[in-house]
Amino acid sequence: MPSDFTKPGGTTWTGDTDFTKMFSEMKLPSMPDMDAFLAAHRRNMETLSAANRVALEGAQAVARRHMEIMQQNMAELSETMKALASSDAPQAKAAKQAELLKKGYERAVSNMKELSDLIQRSNGEALGLLNKRFTEAMDEIKGVVEKAGQQATQQATQQASKPTGG
Repeated sequence: MPSDFTKPGGTTWTGDTDFTKMFSEMKLPSMPDMDAFLAAHRRNMETLSAANRVALEGAQAVARRHMEIMQQNMAELSETMKALASSDAPQAKAAKQAELLKKGYERAVSNMKELSDLIQRSNGEALGLLNKRFTEAMDEIKGVVEKAGQQATQQATQQASKPTGG
């Protein structure tokens, strides 16, 4: 004697329940187009790689420029030390120091702005690539969902138009 049990929702399953028939009647969502899905994933990875490359090139440009600035500062420091070691009167040395400090400060601000602009330009370019791909990916997802919806509607229409054998 087959044992009976009740699944949630009140349907009784018995030992002679035809699960094949039950599963064939289930309405499962259709699978998305796997080729389109894989192609989209490939484009995502290509865009991520390109954005990383842009960010790396930007970081390298910043590092190179920073090194150039440091070398320039060291050369200027050497010249400044020579100028301050002269035997000028104390008032002349003080005026020279004030002038050198002002120039040094202005140069430091200019260099920081230049480095900041390099970083911002690099980050903006990388982010632009990612934003463009994100927009494209959302359009692709919308297309896949719409296509799946159309296929589901067609399948439902075909199922409804089939004669039922009873």
